[in-house]
Amino acid sequence: MSFQSTNFQTVGSWVSRLLRFDFTVFDEVAAQPSATSGALIVVFGASVLAGIGSWLWAIQFDLGDFSKSEVFIKSLVLGSIIQTFVWFLWVYLAYQVLARAYGARVEFADLVRTMGFAFVPVALNVLIAINSFAIPFGLVAFGMTLLLTNTAIQRAANADAREATVANLTGFAAFVIVMGVFANVLEVRNVGGLAPGILFFSLDF
Repeated sequence: MSFQSTNFQTVGSWVSRLLRFDFTVFDEVAAQPSATSGALIVVFGASVLAGIGSWLWAIQFDLGDFSKSEVFIKSLVLGSIIQTFVWFLWVYLAYQVLARAYGARVEFADLVRTMGFAFVPVALNVLIAINSFAIPFGLVAFGMTLLLTNTAIQRAANADAREATVANLTGFAAFVIVMGVFANVLEVRNVGGLAPGILFFSLDF
């Protein structure tokens, strides 16, 4: 069995356990530097699924073939890549708050690994393709992600709930603001821009 195959199986196992609320996964990935690539795969994969959701939402409406292709490129392809990079800002700010405000002894790489796997609920943004429930599904996805990332921070940094919440909300607020800016860049029919999932929609929609 190849290393690549084994790696994907391990990542799948960790994700499966998280979906069963087995939070010991965070302890394992924090202690394994090799899990970094798996965490990034989860973040990018969840972002791609979110982009698929916003693209499937767009093709249901009379936006024109060119506009539908634009949504595919801008939201699914570029948006997924952009969101993955902006996610690092979320983790970095959480790290800074923990280290500077609370003096937590935590490695940035540990947070990358644990918060990366905690990003998996964002994949539920694929369900915004169901137009009538687009906003509820989007909110549920990020609500679950916030809860999981809070737990991830507590486990990786040995932080209490208050410290983890302050650090997490600081990073999340920056993430949402920056993605909101990208949603207003190169908009398609004034609907949304360079962001996937529920974050695709611009403020003037």
